[in-house]
Amino acid sequence: MDSTRNFDTNAENKLIDAAFQDVLDGYLRSNHRKKTDIIERAFQFAREAHKGVRRRSGEPYILHPIAVAKIASQEIGLGSTSICAALLHDVVEDTDYTVEDIERHFGPKIAQLVEGLTKISGGIFGDRASAQAENFRKLLLTMSEDIRVVLLKMADRLHNMRTLGSMAPNKQYKIAGETLYIYAPLAHRLGLFKIKTELEDLSFKYEHPAAYERISEQIRQSQARRTEVYSDFSLPIKEKLDQLGLKYEAKARLKSVYSIWKKMETKHVPFEEVYDLYAMRIVFDCDDPSKEKALCWNIYSAITDLYRLHPDRTRDWISAPKANGYQALHLTVMGPDGNWIEVQIRSRRMDEIAEKGFAAHWKYKIGESDEESELNAWLRTIKDILDNPEPSAIDFLDTLKLNLFASEIVVFTPKGELITLPAGASVLDVAFELHSELGLHCIAGKVNHKLVPLSHKLSSGDQVEVLDSKSQVPQPEWENFVVTAKARTRLRAGLRKMRQPLISKGKEILAAWLEDKNLPDTNAVITKLQGTFHVGNRDDLCYQLGAEEIVLGDFLVGTLRKAVAAENEHRSSGLLSRILSLGRFATGKPVKNKSQDASVEKNVTITKEVYELRTDPDTGKPNYRIDNCCNPLPGDDVMGFIDDSGNVIVHALTCPRAQVLKAGYGPRIVAVRWGNSGELFTARVHIEGVDRFGMLQELIALISNHMGIEIRKLNIEADNEVFGCDLWVRVTDASVVDSLVTKIATIKGITNAARIK
Repeated sequence: MDSTRNFDTNAENKLIDAAFQDVLDGYLRSNHRKKTDIIERAFQFAREAHKGVRRRSGEPYILHPIAVAKIASQEIGLGSTSICAALLHDVVEDTDYTVEDIERHFGPKIAQLVEGLTKISGGIFGDRASAQAENFRKLLLTMSEDIRVVLLKMADRLHNMRTLGSMAPNKQYKIAGETLYIYAPLAHRLGLFKIKTELEDLSFKYEHPAAYERISEQIRQSQARRTEVYSDFSLPIKEKLDQLGLKYEAKARLKSVYSIWKKMETKHVPFEEVYDLYAMRIVFDCDDPSKEKALCWNIYSAITDLYRLHPDRTRDWISAPKANGYQALHLTVMGPDGNWIEVQIRSRRMDEIAEKGFAAHWKYKIGESDEESELNAWLRTIKDILDNPEPSAIDFLDTLKLNLFASEIVVFTPKGELITLPAGASVLDVAFELHSELGLHCIAGKVNHKLVPLSHKLSSGDQVEVLDSKSQVPQPEWENFVVTAKARTRLRAGLRKMRQPLISKGKEILAAWLEDKNLPDTNAVITKLQGTFHVGNRDDLCYQLGAEEIVLGDFLVGTLRKAVAAENEHRSSGLLSRILSLGRFATGKPVKNKSQDASVEKNVTITKEVYELRTDPDTGKPNYRIDNCCNPLPGDDVMGFIDDSGNVIVHALTCPRAQVLKAGYGPRIVAVRWGNSGELFTARVHIEGVDRFGMLQELIALISNHMGIEIRKLNIEADNEVFGCDLWVRVTDASVVDSLVTKIATIKGITNAARIK
C-alpha cells in the first residue's frame, strides 16, 4: 500500500460510492434478508479506516474490500454478515483498530470472521516452516469453526489475482504459483467451480503469458466454426426438449484456457486436435427436488434417441454426488462433425450449487442435507490431518494436496456403508478411513469376497472388507500405495512412533561425533551427510545411525570441512543477500529477518531487478544451476529459487517441484530471464509412428545433416508395425526443439512427435 499523492478526490469519491452501490444493489436482488443498515455502517467504518491509503496500482485501498464484498455476495452467494466481514477484513491487520473495536461496533459474529481472516494473514508456525504453509494450515483450521472464513479468503485471493498486473514479476510468480498449487484445488474441493476456473486461468496468464495469449487468440479465431457446429448439434436437442414441455436453458460451455493448455501439454497435441473444446450444458427448472432425478434421465433419453452414446463416458453424479456437493448427469455423444461432445444435465438448484459451492447449499438446506454431511465429513478429515501435522511444512502441503484435487471413487463396507475415496485408493486407504488402529494393524482385504493384498487398487462399486492382526505393525513400504491424506498422515505418525527411540539414539551419536571432530551442526554438514548415505532427511539419517545401519568414520571429516568452508565463503561474500534482494517482494521496504531465511542479513534493500541467467565468458561457469527434475531450456518460462548457499536454481514454471517451492518458499523465488550464452542444453523428444524400411536413417539424416543438431542418445522400440522412439539432442534453446519436432512430424509414417519436458 502507498500513501496519497495528488488525485481528484471528488472523482475518486464518486468511484467509491458507485462501487459500493453496486454491492448493495446485488445484495438487494438476492434471497437474503435485507439488512442494509449494518452493511452501510461497515462500509463507512472501513472507508474511514483506510482513508488516504492506496494500493500498488494507485487506486484507493477501500476499492479492494468493496470488490471482495461484491465477489462474496454476487459470485459466492453469501449474506450480510459475510459482506460486512469482507468490507472490514483488512481493518485490524492494516490499521490501529482491534478485533474488540469491530465486536463493539458490529457484534461477535462479524468480529469472529474478521479475526479469522486476520489470523490467516500472518505468523510463522515454526523455525523450519514457511509462512505460506502456516497460513494454509490456519486457513484450514478456521474451516471447522466457520466455513465463511475460507470462502471470504477465496474472494480476497480472487480479487488479488484479478489485480496482479501491478505487482513485480517475482511476486506475480509467487502469488500465481501459490494460487495454482493451493487455492484453485481448494476452490474445487469446496465446489466453487467458476472461481477455481478463473484462478487457474489467471495463474496461467502470469506464469505463461505468451502461451496464454496464443491459445486465447486461437479460441477467438475458431469461434465462428465452433458456433456453427454447436448450433447444428443443439438444435435437434432443443426441439426434443420443447416437445417435452420443459422450461430450460441450453448453452455451450467453453473449456478454459488453462484446461486447453494442460490437455495440449499432457496429450502432446496441438490446439487443432483438442476436440472437446466445449460441452453443452442443459439447466432445467424444477420446483420439486424429488422430481429432478427423473427429469435428468428423461433428458438423457431424449438426447440418446438423437445421437450415438459413448458407452464408457456416462457419469451419474445425481445418485452419488461428488464430495464437494456437485450433482449432475453427464453423457458423451457423437456430434454431427464426427467428434465426441459432452452434455451436462442439471436442475437450477444443482447448477447454483455447482457454480457457487457450499454457500448455495445453505439456501436449500432443510435440516442437515446430504451435501452438508459430505462437507462436514471432509472437514473432519482436514482436522484429523491438522491434529497430526507433518514435521515439514512442504510435506504437509503435499499430503493435503493428495485429497484436494483428486478424482473420486465410491466403495462399500460389508454393512453397506458408503466411503468416498480418491481414484487409485487401496485397501489400506479404506482401513485408515475406518479407523487409524485398523490401518496400522491391517494385513489384507477382501474385495467382492476375494482375498487381496493391502496394495490392491479399488474401483467404484467395490465391496471392501478389511482384515487385521494385533501382531501386525506398519511398514515403510506402505507409503508407496496409500493415496488419501488421512492414511498417509496416520501411517507416518505410526512409523515415527516406532522409529522414535532409534532416532533419539542416532541424534545423540551424531551430536557426539560432530563435537569430537570439531564440526558444526549446520545445513551444509547435514546435507552432505544425507547425500553420502543416500537418505532423504535428518530423521532418516539419525534413524540409520541409531539402528547401526550406517557408521560415521574419519573418512568423512575432510569432505565435511570443505562443505563448511564453502558455506562460510558464500556468507562472507554477501552473495546470498545480494541475490535475495532480487527475489523478495518489490515493496521498496527493508526486509525483516524471518526464521525460514535465517541466513539472510537484516534490512536487505529490495529492488525490482530481474536476475539474468548467463555464463561467464572467461571461466565458462554459469551463474545458475538447472535442476534435473525438469531440465528447462532457454526460451522456456522459468523461475529461480535461491538455495541455502545462495545459488540460483532454475526450474520450469510447469515443474511440479516449482509449484511446491512457489507455494512454500515465496520469499526465495526470483524472477529470471535467459541471457545470450550460446551454451548447449540437452532436450528429449518422443516420437511415435508406423514403422517402415529406412525410416530411422531418414530421421537421423534430418537431424544430423539437414539441421546440424547433435544426437546424444537414441532409444527405439518396435512392436510389429508400430514403433516408439526417445531421442536426446543438444540444442541452444527451446525454439530449436520446436522446429525439430515440426520437421520430424512431416516424415512419412510419423504420427506424433513432441518434446518431453
